[in-house]
Order: sequence, then structure tokens, then C-alpha cells
Amino acid sequence: MSSLKAAGMREPRAGSSKKLIRTLRGRTDAVPPIWMMRQAGRYLPEYRQIRARTGSFLDLCYSPELACEVTLQPIRRYGFDAAILFADILLVPHALGQNVEFREGEGPVLEKIADGRALAALSMGGLHEVLAPVYETVSRVREGLDGETALIGFCGAPWTVATYMVGGRGSSDQKEARLAAYGEAWFPSLIDLLVEASAEYLCAQIEAGAEVVQIFDTWAGNLAASEFERWCVTPVADLVSRVKARYRDVPVIGFPRGCGSGYAAFAELTGVDGVGLDSAVDPAWAARSIDRSVVLQGNLDPLAVVAGGRALRDGVAAIESAFAGRAHVFNLGHGLVPETPPEHVAEVVELVRSGAGG
Repeated sequence: MSSLKAAGMREPRAGSSKKLIRTLRGRTDAVPPIWMMRQAGRYLPEYRQIRARTGSFLDLCYSPELACEVTLQPIRRYGFDAAILFADILLVPHALGQNVEFREGEGPVLEKIADGRALAALSMGGLHEVLAPVYETVSRVREGLDGETALIGFCGAPWTVATYMVGGRGSSDQKEARLAAYGEAWFPSLIDLLVEASAEYLCAQIEAGAEVVQIFDTWAGNLAASEFERWCVTPVADLVSRVKARYRDVPVIGFPRGCGSGYAAFAELTGVDGVGLDSAVDPAWAARSIDRSVVLQGNLDPLAVVAGGRALRDGVAAIESAFAGRAHVFNLGHGLVPETPPEHVAEVVELVRSGAGG
């Protein structure tokens, strides 16, 4: 990482007055901090204008000027308590040397890792060189934020990223990756590589100015109960440990989407400071079952934001009521969807900040 420091990237400050960071360190406020997954994206007209004049999605991710602008758009519009870096979880396999494309109407398409030979072709050697534009984006965003808004960096969890690398694209059941996890001798090495690369990636984001990092394990819920600890909990714990060894004061949020009762073990065993809850989790259960030392984040249904009205108001109220008296971060159970009316997002922010939701 010395080359990154030489390029002018800064060490994060241990202390902070920013609301999100205070909350993730355990402070309980009457009004929780709020940000939303996919708060920058296709539901915003200003995002669509930029996307229309950009080449590929990867071009947008690797353009510091445009990615910075997209990251800041929802901050200007809504005043969220945090900005989250605009990037994609598949930048890591791309930086490792895997062919990754984002095709219109199809989403991400990757050249499959189907055997040990394909895995051996991947390399950490060019990781930071490929991802340098992302670090520049982080630095630009940090400079563009005020003193109250935190900056979140992120990566995909090893299991979730591996499902795309092995399957070649997203799927409803991640069958190819799950089969590889059960029987292929090379699969643990792929997970180990992703732990190492993801730790380097997160630490470089922190050096560039990220003050919080989130690990997205979007497909954790498709693991069998017998496999959950091996492929979700253990790799994330290793990743968190590596980041904390360098930056112990930087809060880490884990989001093991869809893992049901596994949330309690994830929160206990991974070392995360906060855990993001998906919309299927009963917030009252989470408040009872997850140790109070771990901050809860979530978990309004994104479709309730689309629907608006009573669904939106009741959803906010239920979360605020369940999490009253403990540190929590208001968020969604997954990301905002393209059909979300921007004014409904503004209403959520107003409800949370006015206390009307509780």
C-alpha cells in the first residue's frame, strides 16, 4: 500500500462527529442516521442523464469525474447522512483479470471460472492499477462532502462475488457455484483469493477517504444451513479481521441478505460493527436476537417506497418502534429499484428525521 500513500491518499481520522460513524460506534440517538442502498441510480433523472451519455457501465464506474458526480447526486437531493461510493462488486474480479461485461438488458456477463487452470490465470498483480480510478473517485467524493456526511466504501463478499465468477452471470439459485463449493478442490482457493483481494480493495478505499465500509453478501441466503458458516461467515470474518488489523477504528457493516436466523450467528462471529437486515427479517426479532453490541441497519421494503402512502408510513413506523432504544441506522432491506418515485424517497427521509415514523 505504500504506493497508494505516495500518491497522496490519506489516513482516516480515528475520531469523528459524523452521525453515522457515532451510531456505528454504539451511540443511540432519538433520530437515527439514514442512507439507502442504491441511493444513486436509475430512479433519479439526473443519474439517467449521465448514464445516457456514458459508454458502458464499466466506463462509468472507472470515470472518477462521473462516478463522483453520481455518488453526490442523492446527497444534494436528500441530504442523506452518508454517501456510498458508486461502483460495482464485480470490479474486483475484473481487476483480477477475469473478463467482465455489462450488457444492456442482460446485466453482468463474465468468462466462467470452471477449473483450477482458469483460477490460476487470475492475479493480484494488477489489482490496484486497475482499481486506481475507483480510489480517485473516493478521494473526490470525500472532498465534495460537508463535515456531517460520512463516506461509505464497499465490496462484495467472497461468496457472492464467487457466484458470479463461477456461474458467469447472476442466477436465481447460484447452482454452479454451490456445486463447485460442494466438490471442487479449487473452490476454497478462489474464496481465499477473494478475501485477500477484497481486503486490499477496502483498505485502499479507506486510504483514499472512505470512513465506513460495507460488505455485500447478496446471495448468502442461497447457501444451505450446513454451508453458511463455511462460505459466508468464515470468509467475511477473515475479511473483517484483515481490515481491522490496519484500520481498527473504521466501522464495518455486513449485509448477508436472505440468511434468516443466520443473522444472529453472522453478527456474533464475523466481527462486524453493524449488520444490514433484509426486508424479510422481523425487526422486532432482530432487536431481541442480535447482540446489542452490533448496530442494526435496515430494513424497509424497497417496494413499500415504490408504493408510498400507508405502506411506506407503516413500514417506517414498525422499524422505528422495534429499534427504539438501541443504536440503529435507517436503511432499506435491499436497494432502491428504478421505478421508485423520487418524492417517496424524500418522504422516507422526512418521516425518519421528524420522528413521525415512530
